[in-house]
Amino acid sequence: MNDMIPRKILGVYGGMGPAASAEFLRLLAAMAPAKRDQEHPVVYVYSNAQTPDRTAAFFGRGESPAAALRQGLDTLCGWGADLLAVPCNTAHIFIDPFRAQLRAPLIHIVEATVADAVKAAPDGCWIIATGATMASGIYEKEAARRGYRFFAPSEEVRELATKAIVHVKAGELKAGGAVMEEIAARLWAVRRAPIVTACTELPLAYDASPLPPEMGISSLRSLSRACLEALYAKE
Repeated sequence: MNDMIPRKILGVYGGMGPAASAEFLRLLAAMAPAKRDQEHPVVYVYSNAQTPDRTAAFFGRGESPAAALRQGLDTLCGWGADLLAVPCNTAHIFIDPFRAQLRAPLIHIVEATVADAVKAAPDGCWIIATGATMASGIYEKEAARRGYRFFAPSEEVRELATKAIVHVKAGELKAGGAVMEEIAARLWAVRRAPIVTACTELPLAYDASPLPPEMGISSLRSLSRACLEALYAKE
């Protein structure tokens, strides 16, 4: 990246959940190579916290969010967004079928996070996420494309990850951090490898714990990095 003023506009479909989206925007500001206001990118935010639950829909227990996601992303394109980002991993399961029809390129959170995992831990990482993200295999497919592997957590750890996500969505960061500590203890008793937090609530739980930063790979931070690289890229 360089310190030129970015000319492209980023469109963000947020609200899934609100705290994760707010953290994504904070990271965009914190990680940008900017020294003054005018060197930061223009960002349009379409925040729809009422988007149908992605995990419930995946398991056939609720309305699909696909229509809402398509409408919101189309709205951002209509506003003039040149690039799109969605700080929700599970949402990408529903976006991928129409990704090619979007009027602006999507910076894909799974692709960005796997790229960071490959660099940080070439021998493999643990992955924790929503039940839908885990069941869909969306991360494993991208890892396989790159010749990479993720270590699968036990069912007990998957349940703990869901518990941590629920705490963060409820604004209970301290409780979420405590659950994350338990998750890390269980995983590292098996293998000492970094943990990919592949649900955008989970990086907030990780940050609320005393766990070492270098052992967590945040999907929120990965998406922020990939967006900034695209926004500040030389034409």
